[in-house]
Amino acid sequence: MQVSAPNNIKIYNLSAGKSLPEWLSEQKRRRLLKKNVDIRRRIELIQDFDMPGVSTSIRVSKDGQYILATGTYKPRVKCFDVNNLSLKFERCFDSEVVTFEVLSDDYSKLIFLQCDRYVEFHAIHGKYYRLRVPHFGRDLKYHYPSCDAFIVGNSNEIYRINLERGQFLQSFVTEANSINKCEINPLHHLLMVGTQDGKIEAWDPRSKNRVGTLDCALHCITQDKMEAVPAITALKCQGGLNVGVGTSTGQVLLYDIRSGKPFFVKDHMYGLSIKCIDFHQKMDLVYSMDSSIVKIWERDNGKLYTSIEAQHDFNDLCVIPDTGMLLMANETTKMQTYYIPSLGPAPYWCSFLDNLTEELEELNYDIIYDDYKFVTEKELNELGLSHLKGTNLLRAYMHGYFIDIRLYRKARDVMKPFEFAEYKKRRIREKIDEEAASRVQIQKLPSINQELALKLMDNANNKNKKKRASSNLLNDERFKALFNNPDFQIDQNSEEYGLLNPVISQLHKNKAMKLKQKLAQEEEEEEKEAPNEDEPHADSSDESFIHDSDDESSDDEKPWVKEVQKNYRLIRKNKREREEESGDENNDSVVKNEPKLDEIQNNVKFEVGEPVKKKQSKATLGERLKIEEAHNVKVSSSGGNREMTFTVGKKKRPEVKHYRRGYNELLRPATSIFKKKR
Repeated sequence: MQVSAPNNIKIYNLSAGKSLPEWLSEQKRRRLLKKNVDIRRRIELIQDFDMPGVSTSIRVSKDGQYILATGTYKPRVKCFDVNNLSLKFERCFDSEVVTFEVLSDDYSKLIFLQCDRYVEFHAIHGKYYRLRVPHFGRDLKYHYPSCDAFIVGNSNEIYRINLERGQFLQSFVTEANSINKCEINPLHHLLMVGTQDGKIEAWDPRSKNRVGTLDCALHCITQDKMEAVPAITALKCQGGLNVGVGTSTGQVLLYDIRSGKPFFVKDHMYGLSIKCIDFHQKMDLVYSMDSSIVKIWERDNGKLYTSIEAQHDFNDLCVIPDTGMLLMANETTKMQTYYIPSLGPAPYWCSFLDNLTEELEELNYDIIYDDYKFVTEKELNELGLSHLKGTNLLRAYMHGYFIDIRLYRKARDVMKPFEFAEYKKRRIREKIDEEAASRVQIQKLPSINQELALKLMDNANNKNKKKRASSNLLNDERFKALFNNPDFQIDQNSEEYGLLNPVISQLHKNKAMKLKQKLAQEEEEEEKEAPNEDEPHADSSDESFIHDSDDESSDDEKPWVKEVQKNYRLIRKNKREREEESGDENNDSVVKNEPKLDEIQNNVKFEVGEPVKKKQSKATLGERLKIEEAHNVKVSSSGGNREMTFTVGKKKRPEVKHYRRGYNELLRPATSIFKKKR
């Protein structure tokens, strides 16, 4: 049981309380009742007062001895006997029930309107007859004097079924496109229907004619709610002259049927459609319910008396006459039962509530199973309890298991003995951080990629919008790992870094040192005033990272272009040297001993040289002969005859073979090319 006091009115939720798992045996249930005081205080007013899934509608018989409720799934109706406080019978349907009516004083005659256009009649023994209406129905009412059942729905007709003759009668044709609700006044038996167009039409079953029309949408449309015409979603009569109207925009209008204007308009301020309206006869109060709240307010001035907020969406409301008890169908398994002593006494079948309410205390039940803890597969492995799978100590449920809370605490204390000490330190640290929030915030360098962080810090003080926007990387959670995870450390020895180095290296070394010194100085002066970060940093160097004319100058004029070109040439040179070294290992031994073309040879004697020789391939034969005369001259005799020998052709150097081999691989043969004959 749970007690709340909105607006200083005590409301007892009899459905709230500690629930027990369904798999517990009867013996274990008794043990828990003996040991646990909270379970003993739990009030189960009516046994099995629930549905497998959702409860849709709820009614009380005219004699007050039976409570009937419908729900899903499977679609069914349950009848509870209040004298025994238990379930009397349960019947299932082929389709869901939209609404139903109790025709007799007890449960012996029932009529159900189903969502597939069928209408079922039930007797004491069960289903008696079944028929179908032309259109989908939305509401159902029974007219006792004429023995007619009126059914309204997705059409402009009001279908009449005479239960005495067992046949359809001539339908009433309305001016609306569709009808949502219908209500019969218990005194003068006037039939009123609420349409989708926001109108109410009154029909006299005796004369079979429409006797009046009431335009409700005209009085509830405001400037804030002009998107659509509000539809009528709830109707309830009080006495012979008053009627309450609920709209789809969350407004309740109270009318005297002799006037075309409402004498009071109450707005729920939630924007949800009103589902049910009821009246308290003695205290002149109005019950109005939408899916999120039930408001009880005074009929004359609209002053709020109290309210009941929904933990799950409400579907239907039933007020037991002349008592302070309310029954609600909602979007959960348990049907809600509320008792408000200030509205009236408890029903005769639970009169013991009046004595209990004097001793009840306010109890909060936030956890469904207080004696069990839900753990996932991962948490079970961390606790070292995976070997308990398949035993009675673990109960499989959805994606995890239920475990006894005592066993869970023992296992957690064994696996994490210092958890409380860590929690205490964390709480102390959080307290210190909260107190230090008002102090000057010092921006410290991260442990990873400090040079990039310095560049971004410098961009934050720049007047350039593009550079200032890049500084947001330090505060962006998506790039947090860039400055925390060592896997993202920039490798300065890689070729990619050599080409992209100017992105970071433009931050001058002197400027980086100044920023580091400034950060260190700020850490020492935490309690002093923070320096003005909006002032530009003084730097007389021409190679400063910040240039006002960077956006206006071309790429060739920027200082980092030359650095990129220099790095690119250096990379190509290193790559060429590695290729030559790998190629020389495959050459002959003679080639290995010879010096390379681009290596500097030691122990070389330089003598007076001759003019630079022309290439033999371009020199004439006479020029080549003159060149060779100085070196290959032989004197054969004293007469002065001379003999000269020379070789024609170019001597191929061995190291050239390596380059020729690479070129031959790139050449394509021309064997496939041929001349076409005409």
